[in-house]
Amino acid sequence: MKNILNSLLFLLIVIGFSQCASTQKLEDKLPLEIDNVYYQHWTSGVEGGGSGYNLFIPIKSNPNDIMLDSLYFKEQQVKLELKGETVFVGRFKSEANKKQDIIMSSNRLEEYKNEVPKLTKKMPFELNDTECVVTYKKGNKTKYHKIPNITQKASEKRLNMPFNKQ
Repeated sequence: MKNILNSLLFLLIVIGFSQCASTQKLEDKLPLEIDNVYYQHWTSGVEGGGSGYNLFIPIKSNPNDIMLDSLYFKEQQVKLELKGETVFVGRFKSEANKKQDIIMSSNRLEEYKNEVPKLTKKMPFELNDTECVVTYKKGNKTKYHKIPNITQKASEKRLNMPFNKQ
């Protein structure tokens, strides 16, 4: 009985330490200088054309040529892309205004063509609505930095209306 209790205690300690190791450490300072980070909602002008928001990270100076990789914001994660030479953009799509093509059939093989619902992953960070976390590589290590005070700018209107030729 004593061996079983010792084994259980050891297993519990190992599990406890492994949970601590899985959390990402946030860096205090980003190795590049950024301007005010903001996001904008957008909606396509066409029904079913999609909607979402884009988060912009303007770069003031980047002496170490650091490339930002990913972004965690509002319970989602996306890859960042470089727009021009001075702005990183994270593009988040929402389910609103998205075309829904669902096949309903008595033949279940036809329904296999339906899109599988996306499952949300648990976020590795506790963030409020005005914070995001960016990832970047320094050497061969992935680093994480929290950016506070993200502001929302006026919505972007997209006029993707079909052109009527007459």
